[in-house]
Amino acid sequence: MATLLIAEHNGTELAPATLSALTAAQQVGSDITVLVAGANVKAVADAAAQCSGVGKVLLAEGDSLAYDLAENLSELILSVAGDYSHIMAPSNSVSKDAMPRVAALLDVGQLSDITAVLSDVQFQRPIYAGNAIATVTSNDAVKVITVRAAAFDKAAATGGSAAVETLAAPADSGLSSWVNDELTQSERPELTAAERIVSGGRGVGSGENFALLEALADKLGAAVGASRAAVDSGFVPNDMQVGQTGKIVAPSLYMAFGISGAIQHLAGMKDSKVIVAVNKDEEAPIFQVADYGLVGDLFDVLPELTEKL
Repeated sequence: MATLLIAEHNGTELAPATLSALTAAQQVGSDITVLVAGANVKAVADAAAQCSGVGKVLLAEGDSLAYDLAENLSELILSVAGDYSHIMAPSNSVSKDAMPRVAALLDVGQLSDITAVLSDVQFQRPIYAGNAIATVTSNDAVKVITVRAAAFDKAAATGGSAAVETLAAPADSGLSSWVNDELTQSERPELTAAERIVSGGRGVGSGENFALLEALADKLGAAVGASRAAVDSGFVPNDMQVGQTGKIVAPSLYMAFGISGAIQHLAGMKDSKVIVAVNKDEEAPIFQVADYGLVGDLFDVLPELTEKL
C-alpha cells in the first residue's frame, strides 16, 4: 500500500497540520509520498523531504497552482493517483474544496475528518457534532481521506532524507480564478497552531471587553479565540471562531471565559490537553469537559489572573 499525502503549507514552510496528517499516514502504511504544490515552493519540498517517515517528495510548481484552486489541484492529484491506494490531506479549507472533487472524479467515497486509523481500510470519524464516533470501513480501490490534525500527534520534522522529484504543473482549467486574499495580521500565534488559546463567549459582553482576554493572551503567548455566539454578536471576526463550524483546535491549554459550552463549541476544542473554564453559571455545560473550573465573574477573574501572571 502506498499513500500520497497532500502537503499544507504557506508557500515558505510546512503547516503543522501536515505533520499531524503524516502521523496518520504512517499508521496506514510505511510507503509515503508527499505532494507539494504551489508556485516557488522548492523550500517547502526540501522541508518535507526531511520529515521522518517520508519516502519520496513530489514537487509541482506553476502559476496554475499558486492559489490552491480546486480544479487545478485536483487535476494534478489525479495525474498521479493511479500509483496510490490512499490519498490523504490535512482537513482545511483547501482540502475541503479539492478532495471531494478528487473522490468524485475517481468515483469513490471520501472519508472526512478522520480522528483514528484502525487499519488500512478502517477509520474513525466524528458525527453528530462530535457526540458520536463512527467506525467506517472502505472497500474502495483508492481511499480519499482528510485528517483532523488535532487528533494526531505531529510527526518529527527531521530525520528523513527523501528524494525530491519534479512534476509538471497542470494547465489552468479556467473554471475558477483567484481574486484576492483578505488576511488578518496578528503578532499572536495562528489559532489552529497555537499551544495556548484564550477564548471568550457571549458572556464577555462586547468587542471592547475582548481586550481583557488579549491582555491575558499576551502574558501567556497565546492565541485568542471565540465562540460562535461571540462572533454572531459581532464582538470579533469569524476567523477567531472555534467550534464545529469554525476552527478545530487541540492546544496544550484552552481557557474559556464566558462560554457556556454548547455542543458545537465543544466539538472544536474538547481534545485540548488541559481545559480551564470560568463562568458565572455553575450549571454551564463547559464545566463537564473542563479540567479546572471556576464559578465566578470573568470581569473579576481576568484582571486578577493577568496581574498575577
